[in-house]
Amino acid sequence: MLRSKSTLLSFSQRKYDIKDINLAEKGLKRILWAENEMPVLKQIKEKFLREKPLKGKKISSCLHVTAETANLAVTLKAGGADVYLCASNPLSTQDDVAASLIKHYNIPVFAVKGENNEIYYKHINAVLDIKPQITMDDGADLITTVLLKRRDLLKGIIGGTEETTTGVVRLRAMARDKALAYPVIAVNDALTKHFFDNRYGTGQSAVDGIIRATNILLAGKAVVGAGYGWCGRGFAMRAKGLGARVIVTEVDHLKAIEAAMDGFEVMPMREAAKKGDIFVTLTGNLNVIDGS
Repeated sequence: MLRSKSTLLSFSQRKYDIKDINLAEKGLKRILWAENEMPVLKQIKEKFLREKPLKGKKISSCLHVTAETANLAVTLKAGGADVYLCASNPLSTQDDVAASLIKHYNIPVFAVKGENNEIYYKHINAVLDIKPQITMDDGADLITTVLLKRRDLLKGIIGGTEETTTGVVRLRAMARDKALAYPVIAVNDALTKHFFDNRYGTGQSAVDGIIRATNILLAGKAVVGAGYGWCGRGFAMRAKGLGARVIVTEVDHLKAIEAAMDGFEVMPMREAAKKGDIFVTLTGNLNVIDGS
């Protein structure tokens, strides 16, 4: 999907690339609403405003450009950081939030909902052009770009973070090959990440996305969840709560037993393919469902 009505303008002597700055007021409402549901981050922001632990640090971030991420970016700026943000997933970008971050918080954003692959990597390079000391990733594309194409930046980078299972898998493979040139904190390893984001957050958002996209009533449907990790557990729980008949496929025997003990049907994908109405992959891997 190509961009529409996108602008590349100057704002407070900084550049940004978003859909429409006039969406900012709507985006501000989203950000403030989300802040009410993020009390811990709000407390951290208050502490950061007093102590400025990130004063002088430049942070390049490639994350979902949503109201929740906006509150994170605002908190980092409160701590004294110079924060630049681009989208880790063009389909999740909230254009009004991007506009508000620029207009109300003076945080440069490079993100347009539905941007194509070419623009996506231009945005990644735009946030890297500040020569960051810290990178923040959701999928490891910032780090990969630095390692493959922007190695001149390595001397200034002190560390980074990675949020997703998929990204951590990529980075651990790099570390084994001694290709990871700076330390990265695996945020995904935190238990709170598993509980609140993967299990409860993904469980709800996956079901919400299906309903919004299809307008299908889940009650009475056979829903196949491929994988019973933290995301799989959360999705199965939510689908069951809406009345679906949930089938789980899982290659890990222990997790398969856990799914069965939790009350779900467990079977190989070859069998589930004959019974399912809706299929959701929750493994982070490719080719989980293939034609035979």
